[in-house]
Amino acid sequence: MIYPFVLFSFAILVFSFSSPNDNDPIWSDEFDYSGLPDSTKWIYDVGDHGWGNNELQYYTRGDLRNARVENGILIIEAHRDSSFNKAYSSARLLTRGKGFWQYGYFEIKAKLPKGRGTWPAIWMMPESSKYGGWPKSGEIDIMEHVGYDQGVIHGTVHTAAFNHVRGTHLGKQKSVPDCSEAFHVYAIDWKSDKIDFYIDGKHYFTFAKTDSGKSEEWPFDHPFHLILNIAVGGNWGGTKGVAGDIWPQRMEVDYVRVFSKKPR
Repeated sequence: MIYPFVLFSFAILVFSFSSPNDNDPIWSDEFDYSGLPDSTKWIYDVGDHGWGNNELQYYTRGDLRNARVENGILIIEAHRDSSFNKAYSSARLLTRGKGFWQYGYFEIKAKLPKGRGTWPAIWMMPESSKYGGWPKSGEIDIMEHVGYDQGVIHGTVHTAAFNHVRGTHLGKQKSVPDCSEAFHVYAIDWKSDKIDFYIDGKHYFTFAKTDSGKSEEWPFDHPFHLILNIAVGGNWGGTKGVAGDIWPQRMEVDYVRVFSKKPR
């Protein structure tokens, strides 16, 4: 009768030693391979319908020109290309259906494109529309940059009550003058009562859950997925037009890491 007990105890011991460390990612892509982005982790949005912002690019799927991994770096590259109706192509990668999380620490090390008309973003959208279509179920913009305002990084949230259509969106800007020449780490720490925004480990903005607790103001209580893209032009990115002599432009991503909580 002693043997089952011993085996059971050993199994518990092995399990406890193999439990994840809080400082280890629960999901990541280190881009330690070559070719197309890992299809077990990423999917593509495809098309040129403007994406709600009158954008100009056609998002392709599986085109190495627009999305590829080389030398340990993910490259998302926007091209001026007359073969597309609106004359531009790019890529938009998502973890939808592959990786989605409710709360956690999300960090992405990236170098951004440069030039009037570029609009790169690192952001999060709901895995399902718990409270309804945009912006009712929320949006978290970890990093946005528009090329006509070089070196200014935006961290923003959108909800039914707080969104750019109504002019009530909440966020903050941070000056990163060399964001297109050097890699920087863009991150959020998303908890049940607030979202903290960081650049290179330095906190610069907090969006806190309001006292009302209503979903119109705080819809961030359900899983979201990650999105990486470069848009061209659009209602914001194209406010001052699109330069004709800067293409192609790329966003380079060194890694994407998701932790259950902020590493120590």
